[in-house]
Amino acid sequence: MPDAPQSGVRLVVGASRGIGLALAEAQLADPSVNRVITTYRPASDRRGLDRLASLHGERLQRIALDVSSDASIDSFSSLLKHVEGGIDIAIHAAGILHENGLQPEKSLADCSVPNLLRMFAVNSIGPLMVARALLETADRQRRFTFAALSAMVGSISDNRLGGWYGYRASKAALNQLIKTLSIECRVKHPQASILAIHPGTTDTGLSRPFQRNVKPGRLYTPRQTADRIIGVIQNTGPADSGRFLNWDGSEIPW
Repeated sequence: MPDAPQSGVRLVVGASRGIGLALAEAQLADPSVNRVITTYRPASDRRGLDRLASLHGERLQRIALDVSSDASIDSFSSLLKHVEGGIDIAIHAAGILHENGLQPEKSLADCSVPNLLRMFAVNSIGPLMVARALLETADRQRRFTFAALSAMVGSISDNRLGGWYGYRASKAALNQLIKTLSIECRVKHPQASILAIHPGTTDTGLSRPFQRNVKPGRLYTPRQTADRIIGVIQNTGPADSGRFLNWDGSEIPW
């Protein structure tokens, strides 16, 4: 059976700021993209998305989504059923490293159950539930990419410094979930590409408190990062499903 045709519709989850906003902007700049569906946390600052909407009109669609809420995921899933032709590329950029009183742990003594649960809810479980909502509405024979932004610190092999228990573990869990989903999709969605991508250290609100030790030339603008992520996705296909890739397309050890 031949592949179902591409729709020209893209999705960015967590697009109100930072890398997610840059991913939306970069794809809207591509005339071959018919529409970019974006999601934002209900309480987030949406001025960046409002600016893009003023420039691109109906090519940009904005949806409120809390990836840690079952009700919000269910509502999102219902909306996806009405996307004619389905979504070609979905990039999950929503994630947390710090918020309110939650900060990366320097030692075991800093770990708490509520903070760890919050990290896993947003960074690990949220992307999987979004992927489930997408795949439930996807044609089984069409080319489709679901890429979740992971992190180098989620690599167990690469862990040399310790600390950041919740963030490291939640990204490692995300990597395992992505790998497991890719195996299931080999049968159920053989044309799907399920990826984990490390974006590199990017100058956003997420990384800003921790940029002091970043080496010169290794801190990237959101648009640089967005273009690289899109490039990685465009250079991969179903045969690459289940890989953990760096922003330059190289493999990262689990």
